[in-house]
Amino acid sequence: MNRTPAVISGVVLVFALAWLGVAMYSYMTLGYLAPVEDKTSGSTLPPALSGLADAGQRVYAAEGCAYCHTQQVRPAAISGDIEKKLGSRRTVARDFLYQQPAAFGYLRIGPDLSNYGLRARDEAEVHRLLYQTGSAMPSYRSLYILRSISGQQSAEALEGLRGSYAPPAGYEVVPTPDARALAAYLLSLKRDYPLPEAPLEKTK
Repeated sequence: MNRTPAVISGVVLVFALAWLGVAMYSYMTLGYLAPVEDKTSGSTLPPALSGLADAGQRVYAAEGCAYCHTQQVRPAAISGDIEKKLGSRRTVARDFLYQQPAAFGYLRIGPDLSNYGLRARDEAEVHRLLYQTGSAMPSYRSLYILRSISGQQSAEALEGLRGSYAPPAGYEVVPTPDARALAAYLLSLKRDYPLPEAPLEKTK
């Protein structure tokens, strides 16, 4: 007896059920997520990215930052992320509504960046860290321009560069539009607000 049609039908059925169980279920449960209203301020949560920060998330993706940095604060029941003050609540799918592509992250080789904007002092600090890393993170010199100083030094010139990162006398390092966009995106990472499915949690 030729059972080939039955085998093929069975394989097709298995793949169809798997697709329905994974793709369709995910779409039905997550595909309709929308921003929620903040009752105190009247704004929507999560907040939409500004134009510069929106451009910066594309630089973040292009530079491969997600290969070494996550943007996921895990639940307190399974990790110490909240106790370590990486965030005041767990990360949920709604947090990524305005991220295209969503930057979940692959490995946590560097620190989690879910709330980096709450830790960074200012834009100048972000630029120094991107250019003069001082860690295993590579320098993103390609996002900056080394140029001769014409007249007075630019207000955008990076300060405090040391060693091989310091520009020669008469030169300055200034950020490109991509560097400014990336810094704006990193500074926008502030998940210090509650969501219906992820209230703020108290730490000891």
